[in-house]
Amino acid sequence: MYCSGCGQALVAGQGFCPRCGRASGQGWPSAGMPNPGGPVAPYSLPPLPYVERRIDALATGWMVYAGLVALTSLLGLAFAHAFLNGHSNWFDDSGPGFGHHFWHGPFWHGPFWHGPGMPFFWIRFAWMAAMLKAGLALAAGLGLSRKTTWGRPVAILAGCVALFSFPFGTALGIWTLVILLNASNAAGYRAMER
Repeated sequence: MYCSGCGQALVAGQGFCPRCGRASGQGWPSAGMPNPGGPVAPYSLPPLPYVERRIDALATGWMVYAGLVALTSLLGLAFAHAFLNGHSNWFDDSGPGFGHHFWHGPFWHGPFWHGPGMPFFWIRFAWMAAMLKAGLALAAGLGLSRKTTWGRPVAILAGCVALFSFPFGTALGIWTLVILLNASNAAGYRAMER
């Protein structure tokens, strides 16, 4: 049997065309119920245009999130760098000021942790972490929008990482895991992979 919309070969009992999403008129009665003369359906595959709209919305969310992470990181790190350059005497450990008590406390020992340059190490570390996070989010968005084979696993990884970024990252991470770990959506995504 072939799809009446695009001519794709269909398997017996397949409810929708895996290429165009058109109903074939021979769908399974319900999930887990035997189809007379055919296989048992583990789940129903929703129409591909429906799955594609979900994936495209998710991809857009990841691209917006990547831009948001990059912008807020740039602004925050620029402010921190300007603040530390303008107030470097706060971190001067030569006298009894804030820097002396901050850097010579009970938890800061050894030559690596001393000196006024230490806050700039954390700025560089935060910059690299923010760019990795934004890059992962952008890769997830691009992979999902292009329906690549690596897009779904990267988006699942990005969703797990984003769970720790409350509130927007947490919401996007939950949305990603709900959409991409759903069995019927995963099957639909595999049908659309390029």
